Amino acid sequence: MVAHGIGLRIWKGSKAMNDKVFKKGARDIIRDGLLPMLFTLAFIVMIVYGLGQTEASGREEGRRLLEESVRDAVIRSYAVKGRYPATIDYIEENYGIYIDRTRYAVHYRAFAPNRMPDITVVELQ
Repeated sequence: MVAHGIGLRIWKGSKAMNDKVFKKGARDIIRDGLLPMLFTLAFIVMIVYGLGQTEASGREEGRRLLEESVRDAVIRSYAVKGRYPATIDYIEENYGIYIDRTRYAVHYRAFAPNRMPDITVVELQ
C-alpha cells in the first residue's frame, strides 16, 4: 500500500508537470524562447560591428603612420642636406621608407628646395 501511494504521488506530480509544460502561454514562450534568442543575436551583431570598427581604425592608423614617416624622413633630409627632396622616390631610396602602392597613394608636391613640400597619403579602396 505504501508503494502504491508513492507511485500515485509520482504520477500526480508528473501529470501536474506535464500540464504546466503544455499549457504555456504566449508570455512564457516569449520569455523562455524568444528573448534568449534575441539577446544572442544582439550580442553577435555587436561583436561583428566591433570587429569592423577595429579594422577601420587599423587602416586609418596605417595611413597616418605612413604619412608621419614620410614627413619625418623629409625633415631629416632637410636637416642633413639643407634642402627638401624633389621627389618621394628619393625618400624611399635613401631613408628606408616603404610605400605599399597597392594600399596607399602618396601625393608629394615640392615647390622649392627650401620650402616644406605638401605630403598627403590617401588609402586606396
